Amino acid sequence: MTILTRRRTLLGASTLLATPALAQFAWRPDRPIRLIVPWTAGGPADAHFRVLAEVATRQFGQPVIIENRPGATGTLGATTLKESRPDGTVVSQMPPGVFRVPLLSPRPAFDPLADFTYIIQITGSVFGTVVRADAPWQTLSELLDYARANPGRVNYGTLGIASSQHLAMERIAAQAGVTWTHVPYRGTSETLTALISGHIDAAGESSSWAPMVQEGRLRLLATWGSARPPHFDQVPTLQELGIPIVAEAQYGLAGPRNMDPVIVEALHDGFKEALFSPAHLAMLERFHQRPIYLNSADYTAAVRVQFETEREALRQIGMLPS
Repeated sequence: MTILTRRRTLLGASTLLATPALAQFAWRPDRPIRLIVPWTAGGPADAHFRVLAEVATRQFGQPVIIENRPGATGTLGATTLKESRPDGTVVSQMPPGVFRVPLLSPRPAFDPLADFTYIIQITGSVFGTVVRADAPWQTLSELLDYARANPGRVNYGTLGIASSQHLAMERIAAQAGVTWTHVPYRGTSETLTALISGHIDAAGESSSWAPMVQEGRLRLLATWGSARPPHFDQVPTLQELGIPIVAEAQYGLAGPRNMDPVIVEALHDGFKEALFSPAHLAMLERFHQRPIYLNSADYTAAVRVQFETEREALRQIGMLPS
């Protein structure tokens, strides 16, 4: 072997060592994958999906590009999927609004049980009720007492009508016998900006409030899960306050209907690797979330249960059309 040939061989070997090996899938995309996040940039879902996309890009060998489509209570990703080809190059986050909004319309734009292929469940949001740090209410009971004595005067924000946050705040009001005024926004970041600016009195939101609570800019009055989240174990849950409500929103990724099972398997495997990557787990931890993984079959079964759960929640607060 000549010196030049050996140098070329060594250079080629070093290049292979420096380049991450692509995962071996039966299907691989031949162009970028669009990952639709149906919220404004800056919220917890947007932040962790950007890290997930970066890691998945290395798995698939094609860019996974985040596309923000806020509005319509998080359902614009679903409507995009319904109009897309089932070739594996368009996926979307599927928040609970996808299963709720069709129940509110006599002519829904999509059928969440028939129009999509469910790929992988990823995680769930942590919710809570927050006020400004200088607000007069130190506890949720004090806020509810004030709202009860002043019907309609408390304005609270969420990321939209019929969102998980909106339904939970109305369920809290129904349990406590209060009337307050809902102010919808297009995304979590907009809601919290309005709260900090004094445009609203309170917010029912996902854990983008965490850094502001830790900085002392917001006060967390209650969390809505089945247990107190890490780092906020001094704050009671709704159940601990005598309000029998648990509001947790699991979500994952789906594609258009009639996707080839080989494509679904490859997308599942690639995004699963990204889900459990150290970089993505660290981003989930930042928002006090954890992996809530389900494979394609189990996720499909879970969304059928969730659809009926959403129907019952709407019925309880009188929002289900007759």
